[in-house]
Amino acid sequence: MRMNSLSLNHFRLRLGDTDALPQWLLIGLLSGLVTGLVMLAFHHALSTPLTWFLPGGDPENFEALPAWVRFSLPLLGSLLLGLLLWRFAPYAKVGIPHVLERLSYHQGRLPLPNLIIQFVAAVISLASGHSGGREGPAVHLGAGTSSLLGQYLRLPNNSLRTLVGCGTAAAIAAAFNTPVAGIIFAMEVVMMEYTVAGFIPVMVAAVTATLLLQLTLGDDVVFAVASLDIHRLEEVPYILLLGIVVGLLAVLFSRVLVMTARWQKPPLFIRLQLAGLLTGLLALVVPEIMGVGYDSIGTILNGQGAIGWLAALALAKLLITAVVIGLGVPVGLIGPTLFIGAAAGAALGIIGHTSAAETVSSQALYAMLGMGAMMAATLQAPLAALLALLELTLNPNIIFPGALAIITATLTYRYCFRQGSAFQALLLSRGLDWRRAPLERFLERTAALSLMQPLPPSSPRLIELDQARKLAAQPHEWLLINGQRGPSAALARADLALFLQQHRESHTELEQTNEPIDLLELPGLRHDVSLLSARATLQEALSRMNEKNRDALCLVDEHDSPIGLLLRSDINHHFSNNKSE
Repeated sequence: MRMNSLSLNHFRLRLGDTDALPQWLLIGLLSGLVTGLVMLAFHHALSTPLTWFLPGGDPENFEALPAWVRFSLPLLGSLLLGLLLWRFAPYAKVGIPHVLERLSYHQGRLPLPNLIIQFVAAVISLASGHSGGREGPAVHLGAGTSSLLGQYLRLPNNSLRTLVGCGTAAAIAAAFNTPVAGIIFAMEVVMMEYTVAGFIPVMVAAVTATLLLQLTLGDDVVFAVASLDIHRLEEVPYILLLGIVVGLLAVLFSRVLVMTARWQKPPLFIRLQLAGLLTGLLALVVPEIMGVGYDSIGTILNGQGAIGWLAALALAKLLITAVVIGLGVPVGLIGPTLFIGAAAGAALGIIGHTSAAETVSSQALYAMLGMGAMMAATLQAPLAALLALLELTLNPNIIFPGALAIITATLTYRYCFRQGSAFQALLLSRGLDWRRAPLERFLERTAALSLMQPLPPSSPRLIELDQARKLAAQPHEWLLINGQRGPSAALARADLALFLQQHRESHTELEQTNEPIDLLELPGLRHDVSLLSARATLQEALSRMNEKNRDALCLVDEHDSPIGLLLRSDINHHFSNNKSE
């Protein structure tokens, strides 16, 4: 039966190929829309109670709270978090490390319960003043929502991986109003690869989510920054020094984070209460560490703050954020890295300004350079950080000094900390490895459907001569031999035809024997066959072949009905012809 070109089945089949541009455009659009709506709900769920509760209606104004409230609020939040994650312990894995784990080990299938827990837990954590960012939870929400969209539509698994990238880009773009940085972040941090086919839907998703958020919340930038520029080329060595210092701070952050995350002896409930206690105690002395801290970043970018205050802010925010995330508080670390980088960069800017004999660049420039360098080093995403600087400042003059600081910080981090980004280090601390061989990455991008041969004629193992002649006359290359539980082997049709021809030429009368022909016994090329879901990728297909010692798979639909045949030789041929990608 001819497949309708507008049917959902045809849509799924086309997505099996990486060059299905119209289908990928639609996928990116849908991902951007649903992710934008979830980001809008997350924004209101977080900002509404904070605007109502905090003084002046400012959702960042934790500093104006009385001391006893600053101490008690994180404790209350930790208590609620502990009860929530204790009650729903099987779904307590959240955040970007969870997204990377599901992408590496589960083909990008993110469960709905974990997504709901992330939404509720992130709102509780950030509303109660825990030090952390909202971008990490936003990435989980965006990637999870897009993955669930693909699962609901029963799209091939290679499409789910792309949808996770779409949701990630849309979430970052919506959080910072930086669509280009969101696109590169998804490629560098989550998908960890650059492909032309992957760029198209990710770009569409990021732009769509940004547009939706701008239409509903306005197009205000996250940080209001004046025009920044490097005044003198003699500042280049000092910018390189800034990169080294910030890179070392990123190393310290990741080491404290991993060391704390490995401390699993106390139950999660106890660790969360300890996180609340530490946050409350530190908030009595340095209230700026509470919440995301974008208001403090704005203060720093306006050139305010003495060097001692800035250094204390950077160190306090670094330690408390690394500790609370390591203890299990479900918040993000992207916002805090910007905070730490801004405070450290501004402090170094003040030192350079006071020690220089001539006029140097402003404190705000060094703060922005510190933000980009800290983000790039901690996330190991230098291009995303550089583009974030460009989009946040709308100033191309920041590219040169930004690149210097970011490259230096990234190299310093990689030399001193060899476990990858902070997210990758957290995965390694859990005994998980995100790394994949080039062959695996290549095969994961393509669905098994794209190389599937049409379903060959099927037959029982024992057949009569007339049936054998009809099968031999079929135009297909292969014949399926059915066992007790469906297809069990594939026989080359040409070998059956050759068998019949040889008996005819040797004047052996098969009609006179009255014995059926055993398709599993006649000489010829045969492959034992196993079943595999048609939604699988080529990597899953190859793994199944290796596991079962098979050279052929019969692909089945959601009702376990056979729909086609996949051969190992076709996979090898596909890789040989496209390995340059």
